[in-house]
Amino acid sequence: MWANCRTGLEKPPRLSSAARNVALNDFFKTNMKQHITIGLLCLFAYVVQAQTYDITDFGAVPGGAAVNTQAIQSAIEACHTAGGGTVYVPAGVFMTGTLQLKSGVNLHLERGAELLGSPRKSDYKPYFTAGYDSSSYGMIYALKDENISITGQGAINGNEEMFFDWSRAKRIDPSGSRFTRQQDDFRAVREGIGDGPVVPNSFRPRQTVILSQCKNVLIRDIQFIKSPFWTLHLADCDGVVVTGARFWSSLYTPNSDGIHITSCNNVTISDCDIRTGDDGIAITGFAWHLELPGYSNLRHPAGNITITNCNIQSRSCGLRIGYTDQNSIRNVHVSNVNITNSNRGIGLFIRGEGSIENVTFSNISIETRLHTGDWWGHGEPIHISTARNSPEHPLGRIRNVTFRDISCRGENGILVYGSPESVVEDLRFLNLRFTLETSELNPVAGGNIDLRGDAGERQLFASDIPAFLVQHVDGLLLNDVAVRWGDVREEYFRYGLHIKNAQRVALHRIDVQASPTNPQLPA
Repeated sequence: MWANCRTGLEKPPRLSSAARNVALNDFFKTNMKQHITIGLLCLFAYVVQAQTYDITDFGAVPGGAAVNTQAIQSAIEACHTAGGGTVYVPAGVFMTGTLQLKSGVNLHLERGAELLGSPRKSDYKPYFTAGYDSSSYGMIYALKDENISITGQGAINGNEEMFFDWSRAKRIDPSGSRFTRQQDDFRAVREGIGDGPVVPNSFRPRQTVILSQCKNVLIRDIQFIKSPFWTLHLADCDGVVVTGARFWSSLYTPNSDGIHITSCNNVTISDCDIRTGDDGIAITGFAWHLELPGYSNLRHPAGNITITNCNIQSRSCGLRIGYTDQNSIRNVHVSNVNITNSNRGIGLFIRGEGSIENVTFSNISIETRLHTGDWWGHGEPIHISTARNSPEHPLGRIRNVTFRDISCRGENGILVYGSPESVVEDLRFLNLRFTLETSELNPVAGGNIDLRGDAGERQLFASDIPAFLVQHVDGLLLNDVAVRWGDVREEYFRYGLHIKNAQRVALHRIDVQASPTNPQLPA
C-alpha cells in the first residue's frame, strides 16, 4: 500500500550545517504543504481500504440466481465488529433475503449494483404479532442501531413482479360502494385492469427497508425500485436524512408507499423522486399498526420534519399526514414539491387519538385525477378530514395549518371535512389557485366524496361537489384565492366555495364563480 504512495520528495544537496538549515527551511516552506496533503491522502486511502468490506470477498455471487443472504450478512457483521466502515456491493445483481444492518455500517451500492429480493418466503425473517398470522421482514432492517447509512448509485430491487397477480384488478367491495352515486358500477373497468390495483399473492415481504428506533441515519442517492409493500419505513427514529434518492415502484401495486415516517423526530427529506402505487410520503404517529413489523408500542410525540424539492406521483395520496395514530405529530414543513398524476394530492387525516399541529405547505404544484379500482382517494388536490373509527379513545385535532403559494388542478374539489367532535382549528390558505377539471371517469366515479380510510360506514358516498368545500372549522382565513372551472357538465357540480358550520372566518380577495352547470347559484 505504502509503496504506491510516493511523495516525490527529493534529497537536498550536501551543504554546511548553517547553509543546510537555511536550505531545508526554505524547502519545507515551499513544498511541505503539498507533501503533507499527499501523505494524508495516502493514509486516508489506507484507512478506507482497511474499513471497506466487499461482499464478494465473503462469498457473494452475482447473477441473480444464488441467494447471498449469508455472505452479505457476514460482511455486515465483520464491519460492525471492527467498529464500523463500508460494506461494498460492486456492480452486478445479488439476490438476497432479509439482512440486518448494524451500527456504524454504511451499506454502499456501486453504480450498476443491485440487491434483488428473493421470491421465496423462506428467505425472509418471520415476524409474529399477537392476533395476526405471521408476517415477515423485507430485505433490510435495523433495530436500535446508530450511525447507519445506505448510499450509492446502485438499486435495491424488491422484485415486485413475483408477488402479485398482474392479470386481475382489486375492486371495491359492493358493501363499500353502496352509498355512492353509481353503486355497483362505481369505478367500473370495461376491459383489462384499468388503473389497478393488482391483486397481491398470498405472500409478499412487508416493508422493503425497516429502520426502527435508530439514530443518525443517512439514505443518499440510492435507487429503491419495485417494492411489493412499503419501501422505506422509518419507525421511532431520531436524526434522519434522506436525500437524492429515487423510489420507483409500479403504479399498479397496492401498499407500495415510498417513504413512511412513523413517530419519528428530526427528519429531513430532500431532492427525491417518488413514483409509487400507494402514498408517496406518509407521516404517521403509529405506536403499532396491524401485523406490521417495526413497532414497539412506544408513546411519544413526533415531529420536526422537513420535506423539500421532491417530485411525487401516487395512485393514492402524494403526501399524507396522519391516520389511526396513537402519537401526535407536530412541526412539519413542506416546500418546493410537485405532485402530479395522483389520486389525492395532500391529505391530513385524524382517525385516532393523535393530533396534527403546526404544519406548513408552501410553493407546491398539484395535479390530481379520478382513478378506477380500489384506491383510497378521489381526485382531491387537498383533503383534510377528521372522523372517528373507534369508540375507545378521544379523537385528536388538526390545528394551525397553512397552505401558501399553491397551484393545483384536479378532477374533484378541495375538501376540508371537519367533524363536530373534532373541529379543524386555525386553517389558512394564502395565494391559492385551483381549477376543477372535467373527467372522462365522471360517469363511473364522479359526484362522490371519499373519506377513506376508516371513517365509519358512510366513508364513500354520493354528494353535490363544490369546487371548495369547508365544514366544521374554527378559524379560517382565505386570502388571495382563485377558483376556476374546466368544461364540467354534470349537475352535481355546484358552488365555487361552500363553507358551513364554521366560526371565525375571514375572506380577502376571493375570485370564485358557481359551476357552469349551475350559474344561477351564488358563487
